[in-house]
Amino acid sequence: MNIPSEFDAIRPFEPEELPEVYDRLLSNPQFKAVTSYVFPHVPFDAIAQKMRSCKTSLEFQKAFCYGFLQDLLAKASTGCDMDISQIDNRKRYTFVSNHRDIVIDSALLDKLLIDAGFTTTCEIAIGDNLLSLPWVKDLVRVNKSFIVERGLPMRQMLLSSKRLSEYIHFAISEKHENVWIAQREGRAKDSNDRTQEAVLKMMSMGGQGSIVDRLVQLHIVPLAISYEYDPCDFLKAQEFQLKRDQKGWRKSAQDDVTSMKTGIMGYKGAIHYHCAPCLDDFLKSLDPSMPKNEVYAAIAEQIDQSIFRNYRLYPCNYVALDLLQGTERHADHYTATDKVSFEQYLQGQLAKIQLENKDEAFLRERILTMYANPAINFLHTVGEGCPRA
Repeated sequence: MNIPSEFDAIRPFEPEELPEVYDRLLSNPQFKAVTSYVFPHVPFDAIAQKMRSCKTSLEFQKAFCYGFLQDLLAKASTGCDMDISQIDNRKRYTFVSNHRDIVIDSALLDKLLIDAGFTTTCEIAIGDNLLSLPWVKDLVRVNKSFIVERGLPMRQMLLSSKRLSEYIHFAISEKHENVWIAQREGRAKDSNDRTQEAVLKMMSMGGQGSIVDRLVQLHIVPLAISYEYDPCDFLKAQEFQLKRDQKGWRKSAQDDVTSMKTGIMGYKGAIHYHCAPCLDDFLKSLDPSMPKNEVYAAIAEQIDQSIFRNYRLYPCNYVALDLLQGTERHADHYTATDKVSFEQYLQGQLAKIQLENKDEAFLRERILTMYANPAINFLHTVGEGCPRA
């Protein structure tokens, strides 16, 4: 395929580029160490041979990622499924989802798309802040990721955003790929899932026609991702206290590595992915005379409502909500055993936090809020009158 050279720095690797990239990866000591950790019983020579036999990124995903995720789910979850009843597995979509886990959100989507009968997986938007190591950047681009550049001066950011948008449009319309992008930059640390209008503005910089025309060309599907337990909940709570107590505190690259490892390997309980209907019909129904800012606000609200409504709530979400509000208003959604179990889980996660001036009450409130917010947003959306997160 003839891909414009302007995308070379950000796009996934093409089949003809893979042999050279495989050589770079296979000669990297850190990559070798990671593969021996992930596949402890497989000789490195066998991994190298299998990798070189993969002629496309999709073959690489099926050969390495699919089996790894299957094994991981057997150890770290009680089950994982996806509802695609509102979409067509013969078509291509841009999945816009809430964002819990740096790696697993999109990785599991790839597996679930294969399970659902899609003939391809998805190209994944990933921030360059996570790609400080060259071999990691190589690996994610082998794994069908494209790069979102961050931290640029304003003028460069505008040019970068336009190129990114044009690439997403190209991936959907010319490459006939699916795309995954989070509804906001970074994870919603408090699980209050809100679509940033800036993401929609970026997506509408590419394509042709009006804002609505351009977004219709992407075939946006709001995707609700529900984990029963978030392995990184204690790390997120810790970040909240560090930001509160230390002016200008920022995560380090090592913090990101810790979050990625914890998120991948940690226990997640039940996992559910739910695809809302494609937004094409909704977008076409918008009044053409609406001001731009109202158009973006309406689309963001529609995505949010779709995610809130389709989020699968677990007993722990309702337990957290009642503990946070000091009531038993939602006790019909959980048992006494569920409540004891979650309180024990909560204490276990709090015990993992190692801070000098550990504020137990604050940290507890932060983790409870993470689990309560999806329930608050769902109840508000379906009209049950819970105070909005």
